Amino acid sequence: MATTGPDRLPTSEREDGSLVTTCGRRIAVRCLRLAPADRPISRVTLRVGRDQGGEPGVWAALTPGEARDLARLLLAQAGLAERGTKPAGPSRKGSPAF
Repeated sequence: MATTGPDRLPTSEREDGSLVTTCGRRIAVRCLRLAPADRPISRVTLRVGRDQGGEPGVWAALTPGEARDLARLLLAQAGLAERGTKPAGPSRKGSPAF
């Protein structure tokens, strides 16, 4: 499968809740609902698949609030990346700004 940037995803990938990054990793976002009798649980799952070299991926289960916080962080960083600016705040010499 050819990789595309997230803003150019084929309709089938947008509809299934996943995208393929330019480095070849598939990132899938789903809603997980567990229904124990006493208290239903809902989480947003994020699964980052294997890379092109076969290195294993990772996953996380987030509360709705955590998912919204992550979305805000991603949008803020995307805005900075588009403007080509660095995040505000102190940075230690020699350490990455993330």
